[in-house]
Amino acid sequence: MHKIKKGDEVVVIAGRSKGRRGNVLKQLDDGRLLVENVNMVKKHVKGNPRSGESGGIIEQEAPIQRSNVMMFNPNTQKGDRVGFRTLEDNRKVRYFKSNGEVIDI
Repeated sequence: MHKIKKGDEVVVIAGRSKGRRGNVLKQLDDGRLLVENVNMVKKHVKGNPRSGESGGIIEQEAPIQRSNVMMFNPNTQKGDRVGFRTLEDNRKVRYFKSNGEVIDI
């Protein structure tokens, strides 16, 4: 179980996109994340006339290391550390370490 999952809102704490917030779009196997509207890069695409695709420069998200993001806590409006806790019914859930609020319900 990872501390950050697809669909979580995160805030970037390091790099050129520092301070930006976005939702996790995808988790890659090597520990990197795709976060919407964060770490945007320009990619040059060659056109393909047979399939009707036009060439040009597109802007897309590049992967960012998991260590460079923190979960966004809506109560404190800041990035927050995440821990794991086992509930009474033996479910393993994530919680914010600053206020103890459970993330997964």
